[in-house]
Order: sequence, then C-alpha cells, then structure tokens
Amino acid sequence: MAAKSAPNPLPDAGFSQLKSLVIERTGHFYYQDKDELLWERVRKRLRATGLRDPAQYLGLLNDSISGPAEWVRLEAEITIGETFFFRYAEQFAALRGAILPEIIERKRSERRLRIWSAGCATGAEPYSLAILVNELLGQDCANWRINIVGTDINEAFLEIARQARFGKWALRAIPPEDRTRYFLPLQREQWQLRPEFRSLVRFQRHNLMSLLDGTSPLQFTEFDLILCRNVLIYFHPDTVNRVVPALRDCLLQDGWLLLGHAEPSPTFSAMMQALSLPGTVAYRHRPPEEAALPVPEAPQVRAPPQPVLKPERSARAKSPPRLPPAPAKPAAVPPLPELATLPSQVRARADAGDFKAADDLCREALAADPLNPTLHFYHGLIAQALNRPGEAEQAFRKGIYLDKSFAMAHYHLGLLLLADGRHGPGRRSMTSAARIAAAMPGDRPLDEGDGLTAADLRELVRIHLDAAARSGRKG
Repeated sequence: MAAKSAPNPLPDAGFSQLKSLVIERTGHFYYQDKDELLWERVRKRLRATGLRDPAQYLGLLNDSISGPAEWVRLEAEITIGETFFFRYAEQFAALRGAILPEIIERKRSERRLRIWSAGCATGAEPYSLAILVNELLGQDCANWRINIVGTDINEAFLEIARQARFGKWALRAIPPEDRTRYFLPLQREQWQLRPEFRSLVRFQRHNLMSLLDGTSPLQFTEFDLILCRNVLIYFHPDTVNRVVPALRDCLLQDGWLLLGHAEPSPTFSAMMQALSLPGTVAYRHRPPEEAALPVPEAPQVRAPPQPVLKPERSARAKSPPRLPPAPAKPAAVPPLPELATLPSQVRARADAGDFKAADDLCREALAADPLNPTLHFYHGLIAQALNRPGEAEQAFRKGIYLDKSFAMAHYHLGLLLLADGRHGPGRRSMTSAARIAAAMPGDRPLDEGDGLTAADLRELVRIHLDAAARSGRKG
C-alpha cells in the first residue's frame, strides 16, 4: 500500500537542512525559492525508501554505505534534462565554420581530439558534436583519436544517452533529408543514431561542483573544446564565477569554451580571450599577451547581441577586471555613414576586450545617431566595464526612455542598481524587465540578449531578486 502523502515540510528544520545540502552539493540554486517543487521530488524518494520525514532521509544521505547510491537517485529526481540535436543553431554554425576547423588544423600532426559536453542530459549535444567532427574529418576520421565525453549528474539521463535512441522531439531541428543520414529508423517514431557517430562518444557521471573541491576525476583535463550550456543558469552567480575558471583550467592552451546564451559575464573576459562569432561569443584559454591573435574565418557579427559585457554581479568589484591590452596602434575609427551597422561595430570592439576603442566608437556613433536606444544600451555596458557606474546608469536610462519595452536595458539597469545597494529602484527595474518578457512567448529571443529568451530572462530576474532579498535580510 502506498505511503500516505506527507504534510508540507516547509517549516521543518530537516527540510531546510536538506535543501541547503542539495544546493551545496549540486549547485542547483534554482531550488532556493522552489520549496514546493523540491518537496515533490524529495517525497518520491521518501516513498521509495519508506522513510517518514526529511530528518530521517538526511540520515540515509549521510550514511557512508547507502548514502552515495541514494544521492544518485535523488539527483536524478531534481535535475532538468530538456535537450535536442543542434540546439542553438548559431553556436553550431560557429563550431562548424570556425572553432572545430581551427582545432583540427592545429592538431593535425597529433591527430588527437578531446571534447567535453558538460551537463549533456540525454546525449543530444555530444552526439551532435560527433556528427560535426565526423563530417569535417571525412574519411580521415578513422585516423584520429577522438574522445568526446558527455557528462551529467543524472545517471538515469546517461543510461538513456548510451542507448542513442531518440524521438521526434529531440530531432526537431534536423531536416528530414539529414535525419536519414544520421539515424536508422526504429518503431514508433524512434530513431537510432548510426554507429559511426555513436562510437565517438562515451558517457560518464560527473558533478561540476567537484571541480571546486578537488574531487573531479583526473581525466577531466587537457580538452580542446568544452561545452557547458544551459547548466550554469541554475547556479548562483557566485558559484558560476568559480566554476567557469575551473572549466578553463580543464582546457589545453588555446582550447575553446562555449557557454549558454544566458551565461556570459564580463568577468570571463578577464580570465580568457573572448571572441565574437556570428550570433555568439566563444572563449579561448590563452595568456593575455596572445589575446589579439585572430580566429580563422570568423566573419562579422550578423546582429548586435550582447553577450560578453553582461555585468551581473561583477559591478560590485572594487576595481575593474583586468582586460586584454589594446593594440599598440589601434585601427582608425571607421567613417559613420551607414548608421545601421554602428551597433555591431561597437559590439565587435567590446567583445574583443578593447573597451577604450569601443567607448570612443560608441560616442562617435551616438553623435551621428543620438536617438538609437541600442547604442545607448551599449554605451551603458561599456561604461560599466570601464568602472563608470554613474555614466552607465544614465546611458541605460536613455535607452529605456527611447524604447520603454527594451527588456535588456531594464534588466541591466536593475543589476547596476542592486549592486549599488539601491534595492527599491533595482527591484522595480528588474520587475519591469520580467513584465516585458512575460508578455512575450517564452522561447522568443530578446533584442540584444545574444539568444537569451523571454523565459530565460524571467528566470534570471527571479534569481537576482532572490539574492538581493537574502542580502537585505543579512544586512
């Protein structure tokens, strides 16, 4: 007979302790204000184990013999695993057109390629990478030592990934003619990935938090490419700023790192070389003196998204981040007859880390086009990167005055105000951003959001408002 439904444990000290332990162990700050959702997941494990309450369950998790296996089961309950093949087409275009060709050419004498897909869920991302690598190498693929590893904290996801069987929803971004090239049809609208792609990938359970406490397996190092997309959005910003340099240290020199559209931060460009590619930003593990080296075949940005300069929590820093040195002889500022291209030119300078040149160009652009809200928005981001918060605030407000529905301007103004301790105005700006996003379809990309969707923005606002509330209580 099924156990009776346990009462809501929210006032229970055992549940509060369990929630803190879950967040600490998994990094899933997502559950900080989702007690009801976490309780539903925990209650499944209480029923399965026959335990009465969170306090008893904590005893099981802390047991040296039974605890590790139960943690695996609990983590399988609380993780989120929506994914599909070639998700975020802009990033896969950058992988096909610039990133993987650069790696392959550089490693041609060694013929060894190591790629890590962190937080791979049910495997669509590492298998997508395998398809790309196979197509780029062609018949020479058999002569390379290719190691693509997909990891996740959820062992149940990994078991599904190892089977390499996918339904129609996971293949929705693949044209029908390509589907037959990559997959073998099974029954009931199921497809099996072909062996030549499947053989390039292996799966292993891994917790990203282990990178911070020294328990990560030794083989997680010397990668040419790491993808960690749509994972860090569930982490607290402070945790993100520790995990990203840890991922960087798992790369070989000149290795590449791709993050999700919602995750870049200006602090990352002080740790790595930030490179603007069409529709996205990629990072390379390079010493500062090499930061100006070019990327093969990296074309001009198609649109003016806003990735690298997101100030997030870094606005609290006492000193600006260390930036790549500007060229000894910066290129002359181009003439300004074509107003439509100005935002992308400004953004390209900023993404390269040359904030001084970006600032100069942005000021000239604003003189030519003073009613352009996007230019005011970039002016705010650049001023913030240069540690001029007053100027940044004024620029964000001008952008909002010119376009009251400019969600990203409201959001970044809110971040700046919260970081300055002005919680009332900061919350109002954040709420305005969330309200604008709530009026849109959840999957709609936001203007100047670098692929950030309306749903992503609502989640980011929630995280920051929650962090501000906790900070206020502590103060």
